[in-house]
Amino acid sequence: IVAMFSVIVFVSSIAYGQNPIAFGPYIQSLTEDSATVCWSTHADSVDLHGPGTEKTLRMYDTHEIKLANLNANTEYSYDVLKDGSDYGKGTFHTLAEGIHPFSFVAYGDTRSDHKIHRRIVEHALKEDPLLVINTGDLVSDGLNIEDWEMFFEINRELMRTRPYYPVLGNHEHDADYYFQFFDLPGNERYYEFTVGDVLFLMLDSEGSDFAKPTYVKDEDYFWNTYQKAYFEKQKAWADHVLEMHKDAGFIFVFFHQPLISIKRSRVEDAKYRRKFWGDIFERHNVQALIMGHDHHYHRAEANGVQMITSGGGGAGLYDGDSPAPETKKYVKVNHYIRVDVGEKKATLKAVDVDGNEIETITVDRRN
Repeated sequence: IVAMFSVIVFVSSIAYGQNPIAFGPYIQSLTEDSATVCWSTHADSVDLHGPGTEKTLRMYDTHEIKLANLNANTEYSYDVLKDGSDYGKGTFHTLAEGIHPFSFVAYGDTRSDHKIHRRIVEHALKEDPLLVINTGDLVSDGLNIEDWEMFFEINRELMRTRPYYPVLGNHEHDADYYFQFFDLPGNERYYEFTVGDVLFLMLDSEGSDFAKPTYVKDEDYFWNTYQKAYFEKQKAWADHVLEMHKDAGFIFVFFHQPLISIKRSRVEDAKYRRKFWGDIFERHNVQALIMGHDHHYHRAEANGVQMITSGGGGAGLYDGDSPAPETKKYVKVNHYIRVDVGEKKATLKAVDVDGNEIETITVDRRN
């Protein structure tokens, strides 16, 4: 089944040369017997004229094809162009059946410093992970197509061979581009997937109506009135998913805004989020939460749950100027996290942009 969409966007300053593919191709939603291949191609252009505005806009056709009935633990190659060039080619390896060791890489807030983002991607390629997770704020402005063009240009080699799973950040602005370019499970705002007996729970910390009125400034009003129904529905869904996966060996939860912030201006907001989610993660014996939003590395531990803020993928770094009682480690540095899932333990290794180890921790398999 092939789905095709057309969108009108601004011409990028990126030079693609003779490559007819604008974005991709890239892998999404990988399982033991299926995968999705996505890509976008250049289409027509439109001239826009107005007071002080002279722009040429370009149209893209966005494609996705779902591949089914594949063999488990098998490498496949694909070619979406079939023109003899390498532009449309890629490979992917389907998941193995059963429980097996694997690794993944996580980082976030890749939105602004493209040089740092490139270096993080270079590290990720060398780590050769099974999959990649972004904790949100992929781009500076989700409504600006030029930001997405740069994002996909930087990630071209990484995403053509392994699946990329993001969560919504505040800088995505709930833009249609996010939902058009990614093919994610469930409703795509919050979703879950598994690898072996590992549950990945991907949540939305931003809300269903990002363009809230300017008068909605009170956090108490936001949580208890304005977005109450949306977040309560999401929380009930998450509670149900966690209960269904009560026998999972490992559970990793991802969302953008942290439950514990050590950036003074965000401490109170984080308290509201932590109060809302309550003891759901402790009650279900979740081993680790990995979040973004605060541009540094911060690890806190509360009631047996590792709470890691990984927002060092390229945005300007923040000082941790309000340490929390739960704080175990803080470093103001660009970084990523490599997670190795083994038979009895999972090892989480934080690495800075120069390849130096920040810290390594281990979590035990759930009983």
